[in-house]
Amino acid sequence: MTTRLILIRHGQTDWNAKKIYCGHQDIGLNALGRIQAARLRPILENETINKIYCSNKKRAIQTARIIFKKAKIRRIAELREMHFGVFEGKTYRQILKKYPDIYCLWLKNPFSASIPEGESLIDFRKRVVRAIKQITAACPNQTIAIVCHGGVIAVFLSYLFKTRDFWKLIPKPATCTVINYG
Repeated sequence: MTTRLILIRHGQTDWNAKKIYCGHQDIGLNALGRIQAARLRPILENETINKIYCSNKKRAIQTARIIFKKAKIRRIAELREMHFGVFEGKTYRQILKKYPDIYCLWLKNPFSASIPEGESLIDFRKRVVRAIKQITAACPNQTIAIVCHGGVIAVFLSYLFKTRDFWKLIPKPATCTVINYG
């Protein structure tokens, strides 16, 4: 029993372009992000996709709507990006200046870092894995599209591959990662 997962990272936002942590902030796609999402449509239109899920954040919903037009899309809050606490809404440079020790640890070993007022990467991974396992249990032997965030995909892959090398697993905006799961 194998479920085919097509994990799709949302298109670019202005915050992504400016290297600002989005996290739980509800940021929409920018013009390039909409173009990126539209480029995925012809790639995925010939796929037989049984169900489509997405994060409840605007950037993921917009990406899903552009790719899948009028298809039924189920929004799942547990598929949203990690909550970055005090990092949210700040650029990498701003964070490095205000929280140098925490940020350096976050970059070096994200599974050991604790971002003030944020979600730990371990808790984030538990949330994402639980959500995807629930989806796959409800859809055995089907092809499922999940439109979500770079961190969601990376943390799920880190779980599957049993690695802590989170940073190398983050996909580029508006790309697909296909997995046979189960």
